[in-house]
Amino acid sequence: MTGFGERDVVISGVGQSQVGRRLNVAPLELTLQAVLAAAAEAGLSRTDIDGICTWPGAMESAPGFSGVGTTELQDALGLELSWYFAGPDGPGQLSQVVTAAAAVSAGLANHVVCFRTVWEASARSRPIGSTTRGTSPRRRAAGWRQWQQPYGAGVPSVWTALYARHYMEEFGLTREQLAQVALTARANAGFNDSAVYTDPLSMSDYLESRTISDPLCLFDCDVPVDGATALIVSHRDTVADLACTPIEIAAVGSAQRDSPLWEQRTDLSTMAAHDAADMMWSRTDLRATDVDVAELYDGFSFLTIMWLEALGFCGRGEAGGFVDGGLRIARDGTLPLNTQGGQLSGGRLHGLGFAVEAVRQLRGVAGRHQLQRRPEVAVASAGGGPLAGCLLLTR
Repeated sequence: MTGFGERDVVISGVGQSQVGRRLNVAPLELTLQAVLAAAAEAGLSRTDIDGICTWPGAMESAPGFSGVGTTELQDALGLELSWYFAGPDGPGQLSQVVTAAAAVSAGLANHVVCFRTVWEASARSRPIGSTTRGTSPRRRAAGWRQWQQPYGAGVPSVWTALYARHYMEEFGLTREQLAQVALTARANAGFNDSAVYTDPLSMSDYLESRTISDPLCLFDCDVPVDGATALIVSHRDTVADLACTPIEIAAVGSAQRDSPLWEQRTDLSTMAAHDAADMMWSRTDLRATDVDVAELYDGFSFLTIMWLEALGFCGRGEAGGFVDGGLRIARDGTLPLNTQGGQLSGGRLHGLGFAVEAVRQLRGVAGRHQLQRRPEVAVASAGGGPLAGCLLLTR
């Protein structure tokens, strides 16, 4: 049975700004492009929108990782809000959709805009000392980071690489099998006019690329871009007023049942993805065999491997065999994967882009990267390590 909160809501509209490397467009302008596109698709005016939700919100962080919060968007559009929320904690980058669904189900708002804006490519291209990068001196690491920085392990590529190496040693995952995630993403990006990288990628290109953090290479890492993504969660009672067919949220997954730290999980061959997936499947009668398309987080290719296993598309330790050769996860395979090129080739829109692509595939409006076999059930996920959230969507 569908979870209580989910059955009260639908996704009424999605939108995306221009996406690219070093666009040098203000983050708020990118946000407005995406939000207004989502509202137009849903047939909603600005006065209809009475809620905003985002992750992580405006915060001091790595250059371009954040910058637009709920207050900036409300002020720019002149919105009268009944409910709003932003925060860096929660079940990964899809936590805003889960939170918005709960708020709409509780009657706090009727139409909540969820958005995520990144402008990492432009921010990182600016010289040290500019206002975007700051001039603050180095500070001592605090909290859990103080135990990692002395070993040069202060970045996610290192944390993910440790998990990947452990999984390889325990279950026999090979680099050639891991490569299939990146190769599939690049092949799909060739159909996406908004993708950053569309040139063909071969197995030899992958294997000969430079190492980032063993066993992860350059093509195992997503691509920083500038762009914004928006999705509107609406109450089911408003369906008659919407301009396009709404997509139902059959179930959400947001559980974290183990340590909230990367290196302290009881079983290091699993991640919070396993907890979130278990919760999602417990809230619906649908099963993994019902899923027609999977849009799974690929901040690093190994995280996609974890999501495939966590969501039950293969058994424990069998993800390598599942992706071997790339046939199952190809566009015409039994489980098409990351049909827009994911973040590895399409660009790092940081999670929410997977939900938007799932909605477009279900509606049949994904353009050149629309699957020939129109899907009925889709799953979208985001997050790695102790951050994880997932959505099961149906039309």
